Amino acid sequence: MLDLIISRLHDTTFLVGLFTAIAVTATAWTLISSLFPADELDKRMKAVAVERAAIRARERERLAGGERVGLRGQSPKEYMRVTVERLNLRKWLGEDHIREMLRKAGYRGHGPYTVYLFFRLVAPVALFAVAALYVFVIVPLQVSMTVKVLICLGGAYVGLKAPDLFLSNQIQKRQESIRRAFPDALDLLLICVESGMSIEAAFRKVSEEVGTSSVPLAEEFTLTTAELSYLQDRRTAYENLAKRVDLEGVKAVCMALIQSERYGTPLGQTLRVMAQENRDMRMMEAEKKAAALPPKLTVPMILFFLPVLFVVILGPAGIQIANR
Repeated sequence: MLDLIISRLHDTTFLVGLFTAIAVTATAWTLISSLFPADELDKRMKAVAVERAAIRARERERLAGGERVGLRGQSPKEYMRVTVERLNLRKWLGEDHIREMLRKAGYRGHGPYTVYLFFRLVAPVALFAVAALYVFVIVPLQVSMTVKVLICLGGAYVGLKAPDLFLSNQIQKRQESIRRAFPDALDLLLICVESGMSIEAAFRKVSEEVGTSSVPLAEEFTLTTAELSYLQDRRTAYENLAKRVDLEGVKAVCMALIQSERYGTPLGQTLRVMAQENRDMRMMEAEKKAAALPPKLTVPMILFFLPVLFVVILGPAGIQIANR
C-alpha cells in the first residue's frame, strides 16, 4: 500500500490530474457557496448576547462587593484545556498582545485564547512531522542531511507562525467589512439620534439594521450598547469600541463622542460631521485603488494578452507563408 502511494506521488500525470480536480472542486464550491450565503448574523448575535449577560453579571458582582468575573466566550475542547493547563502554556507561549489580537479578530474570552495556545504548540510539531515524513520517507531527496533538517525546521517555523497569520487574516477581513459599512451605519446613527433616541437605543437600532451588510459591525455595536448600559463611564465603552475595531475612522468617531459627552456639544452635529468625513475617506480609498489598478494590470497584459494578440494578428500571415 505504501509503495502504491509513493508511486502515485511520483506520477506526474496523476499529480496534475489531482491538482486539477482540487482546483475545479474549489472553484465550483466557491461559486455555489456564493449563491447560498450562510446566515451568520443570528449566531454572532447569540454570542454577543452571552457577552451582554457576562457584562451584567460582572457589574452586579462589582456592585455587590464580590469578585470581578471576566467575559467568557465559547468553551474550548476539554483536551485543549487540559493540555494548556498541564503544560502551563499560558506562561511559556502566552503574550500580552495576543489577547488584543483575538479581540480585534472577534474572539473574546478565555476559550479562544486557550485554543490559540493549543494550536501554537501543536502546529509546529505537526508540520515538522509532516515535513520529516515527506523528506525522509515519501520522497527521499538526494541532498545532505543538513538540508533535510533545515527543511524540517522551516516547516516547524511555518507552523509556529501559522496561528498569527490566521489571526492577522481574520483581523483584516473583519476591519474591511467594518470599514465598508461604517459610513452608512453613522448615517443611520445620526437619523436615530436626531429622531429623539438616546445613544444606547440608537446603537441598538443600528446594530439590528446594519447586520445585513456587516455582521462584525453589528456585533461591535451590540456589545457597545451593552457596555453603555452597564458601565459607569460612557467613555470606557467608546474607548473599548475603538480598541476592538482599531480603525482610524472609528477611533475618530469614538473620540468625537467622548468630547461631545464631556463638553455637552450637540451629538447630532458631531455625528453629521464624522459621517461626512468617513464617506470622504471611503471615496478616497476607492479612488486610491482605482489609481493603482493600471500598474497592476501591466504585467498580466504583457504575459497573457499580448502573446494572444500577436498570434491572432500574425497567425494568418504565418500560415500563408508556410503554405508557399
